[in-house]
Amino acid sequence: MTLLQVMSDSDAGAVVLRTEDPAVIEAELSRRGIVFDRWPVATGVAAAPTEQILAEYGGRISDLNGDGRYKHIDVARIHPDDGDPQWPEKAVAAREKFLSEHRHAEDEVRFFASGRGCFYLHLDGEVVAVVCEGGDLVSVPAGTRHWFDMGSRPDFLAIRFFEEEDGWVGDFTGDRIGANFPTLDELVNA
Repeated sequence: MTLLQVMSDSDAGAVVLRTEDPAVIEAELSRRGIVFDRWPVATGVAAAPTEQILAEYGGRISDLNGDGRYKHIDVARIHPDDGDPQWPEKAVAAREKFLSEHRHAEDEVRFFASGRGCFYLHLDGEVVAVVCEGGDLVSVPAGTRHWFDMGSRPDFLAIRFFEEEDGWVGDFTGDRIGANFPTLDELVNA
């Protein structure tokens, strides 16, 4: 489920808006300077090699990168592996990397080809939680304070767009605000 939930940054219980309507989500994010789009989902990409995934979305990628701004386009994926006894530890470590508020020197652009993740945007007195699923594209502007939750059982495949090779490196703010807001799992189960 694609979901937008807007809350006061001082009170997670003060929900200003909660919607699953893609048109409302796009409009609300747009007025906050956040790009949100929906692309058709290609079937069978979750297990496909990176080159095949990038080829499958080649037209959309070219349209998005028409000015050549993004020099590095790759695929990030994590899927549950119950056959690996170390999977639970790997999942926790992957999730914890991005739960703290941070920002980037360039836009954080992600297209979810499958699975789910949630961006929490800390903007002018509010926290905007955007649960993205397969087909969702979001672009978080450079400098935006945010955190990302991939859930307690991470499972997603996302195409990432970077201007610089180290564009994904976060500048952590030290603010523990994320601990005060519902997790991805709590948002989708509410």
